[in-house]
Parts: sequence; C-alpha cells; structure tokens
Amino acid sequence: MLKGLALTPPVVGRISIGKVVEKNGKRLPEKDDEFTITSQVQGRDGWIHHPLDEQLRKDKGAKLRSIPVRLLFDDPDLSLRASYTMFDRSTGRPLCVGNGETCKRATLQGMQSFPCPAPPSCPLAEGGNCKPYGRLNVRIDVDSDGTPGDELGSFVLRTTGFNTIRTIAARLRYLHALSGGLLSTLPLELRLRGKSTTLSRRAPIYYVDLTLRGDATLAQAVAAARTEWEARKAAGMDQAALEDAARSGLALGEFEESEEDGVAVVEEFYPMEGDGLDDGSAGTGSGIRPELVDKLRQRARRNPLLGAGNEA
Repeated sequence: MLKGLALTPPVVGRISIGKVVEKNGKRLPEKDDEFTITSQVQGRDGWIHHPLDEQLRKDKGAKLRSIPVRLLFDDPDLSLRASYTMFDRSTGRPLCVGNGETCKRATLQGMQSFPCPAPPSCPLAEGGNCKPYGRLNVRIDVDSDGTPGDELGSFVLRTTGFNTIRTIAARLRYLHALSGGLLSTLPLELRLRGKSTTLSRRAPIYYVDLTLRGDATLAQAVAAARTEWEARKAAGMDQAALEDAARSGLALGEFEESEEDGVAVVEEFYPMEGDGLDDGSAGTGSGIRPELVDKLRQRARRNPLLGAGNEA
C-alpha cells in the first residue's frame, strides 16, 4: 500500500450551501440559504448539479433545505473529521493540521509535530490563515427503482463553519450514545438552520444540523436501526471490519486533503477577500494578506518552534 496517500471514503458528489462566483474579475465565495448537491465535475459556471439535486426538490425551483441521509460508519470520528487546518494558498497543499493540543506541520526539515494552541493563540493563524475545517461523508437516501446503488459511495459536505462543526459533532455523539452505537443504520436528515448573532449584525446566517427524520420518534428510529443492523449482520456484512479498514486508510497519509482537492478548498473556504462571515457557508473570512505571509515567514525563520510551513 502506498504510504503518504490517505485513503478517504469514496466520494461521488458534493453537498454545499454556497458557491464561488466571479465579482470584479475575482472569484469569491458567496453564501446561500439552501443546499446544492453537485457532481465532482466543474463547468464554466461552476460545479455541475448532481441528478439528485433536482430529484429531491419538491417543485422545480423550490429551495432544498433538508436531505435524507445515512452514514457509512458507526464511529462518529470517521463520519465527521474536523481539525484546525492551514493551507498553502498557491498550491492547495495542507501545511499544518492540529486538534488544539498537537499538530503536524510541513516544514523545511520535513513533517514535524508541535503543540497546537488553536487559532486564537497561534501566530501562524493570524488573519484567517488557519480555521476549523470539517468533512462529513454521508449517503443520500432516496427511493429507487429497486436497482442497488453505490452503498459505499458518499457525498461530502465540507465546512469551515464553527456552528456546523459543533452542531454535527454533538449530534453524532448523542445519537451514537442513545442508539447503542448504531449510527450507520439510523435514518437521518441534514437540515439547514438559520440564526442571527451580534457579529452577523442580526442578519441570518445558515448552518447545517444532523437530525432524525421528521416522520419517526427517537424510539422508533433506534428500533428500526437495530432491526436493520441485525439484518446486515445476518447477511454477512462486517461493519467493524469496514471501520477498521477506514481508520487504516486514513492513517496512511500525514494529511487527508490532497493538493488536487486543496486548490478548490482554498478558493471556496480560505479566500483572499471575504465578507467577514464564516459559518456553515461556502467559506468566507478575512483571508491571508500577502504582507502577513512575509511576516510569518520571517518569524518562522527566527523561531524554529514555529516551523517554516509556508515555505514547505
């Protein structure tokens, strides 16, 4: 098996609540108040919509604000992988990934580990350099014509929104505890929620929640999940082995994101110029100023504990 290449859950499409648009000759992220389901192919006008996007809308042109989903894994940390992440804007390469205690950083001396104080206390994170960055993999659960679908193919929701990451992480742990660890067979739903804050100047901002579907109580959902889990086990499906394989695959690489995906991630979630809001949307924020990059490089040269990540 190739070392240095993380084996991530297979992805067949994307789920987003925003897009990148061209304004005054610059490509900038723009928030939205609905989900969009796309393929992994980009056209001249952006990501091409997946057929499920139209299928899930009740009426043509209706806003898509909930998506029926199931998870691939019972382990919450396999479904939602979140970390403080800094990218090289020019190449899309991850430079530093941490959890608030320790981090891995690409330096001139190679990959090294350092304490991770989290962005508010890290000099390398100034100006939106480093953000919480999460990836949630789900299967979209829709009625079919009886033809088996890709049961291991997933749609990925990427976000740098604090409300989205915190809410989904909490839901996954609560549902994992209440269901006895049967997350992979629970009938779930991604739901778009809005809130206003002082920072948003009381304008609505949108984030993603993960809930049970509205047509079932918690007791009914857990009972259905247990019945399905036992049926899958009787059919010879080994969920524990699947999750061991997923953990091993993710551990093969120092960083999960590749340069190939990183360029699009940087454009969408780490813009040079943003509108100041960065919560559950298509990545906005203060971005990285060129003069700050030079300052960080000089500081990194003087202090080896900071590494030289921006030059790796």
